[in-house]
Amino acid sequence: MAIGILTLHLSIPMCSSLKEKRSQLKPLLIRLGKEFNIAVAELDYHDRWGETVIGCATLSNNGAHTQRSLQKIIPWLERHFPHLTIIQEQIEIF
Repeated sequence: MAIGILTLHLSIPMCSSLKEKRSQLKPLLIRLGKEFNIAVAELDYHDRWGETVIGCATLSNNGAHTQRSLQKIIPWLERHFPHLTIIQEQIEIF
């Protein structure tokens, strides 16, 4: 069994309030969960307007499959949410 976690530190430009941040972040979290069948949550920077850290988690019986599944998220994110900038990414397999 392999548990995979993708941590993404994202910049969210042109946010002037936490309400704007939530309005941009909520559709992203919902679409990621549906598109990749993963658990997704905001992990850090809850009180900062222009950035966030989100975590994506998945479980599989094969570590290589888990790794490939999580690696597909980054290009998808860049393609579907081009206004977001990925500051840092990290994949961990347990």
